[in-house]
Amino acid sequence: MNSGLAKKAVTLVLVLAGGSFAASAFAQWQWLEKDGRKVFSDRPPPAEIQDKDIVKRPPGGVRTAVATDATATAAGKPASAPVRMTSTPKLSGKDAELEAKKKKTEEDEAVKKKAAEEKLAQVKAENCERAQSSLATLQSGVRMASTNAKGEREIYDDAKRQTETKRTQDIIDSSCK
Repeated sequence: MNSGLAKKAVTLVLVLAGGSFAASAFAQWQWLEKDGRKVFSDRPPPAEIQDKDIVKRPPGGVRTAVATDATATAAGKPASAPVRMTSTPKLSGKDAELEAKKKKTEEDEAVKKKAAEEKLAQVKAENCERAQSSLATLQSGVRMASTNAKGEREIYDDAKRQTETKRTQDIIDSSCK
């Protein structure tokens, strides 16, 4: 009976821990609306929500806010022009490190593609050489034989020689370009 109680306690702890993790993962921002309603979101609140109404921010959470007329006039700007206040640095739009990694990845892919093309060309050249050798043997008139599925030796008759010649010529046509 104690082990059953212990299992239930462990299950309860795991469920509660998982639930608290899931809640923290989804709702990182909390703020109060003008009507007193509490809002939970994974995005920062709209600009009209004042900082005093923000209940919870995610770690490192920064939002862009529009300054009030009083802040604008204190900054020496006309009150009619909204002033954007941010604490995040302005980015140039390009990350040099990311661009370098992207360029290196593209170069690596190009090298791999070139190596694959060279290997394919080498295989085609070998197939072409074998097929040409086989065609020369077929056209020489030398008596030829092959082994069938049962392991028996079969001598090529004229029909079999013609079929093999056509098949070998098709291989030459596709490999020797």
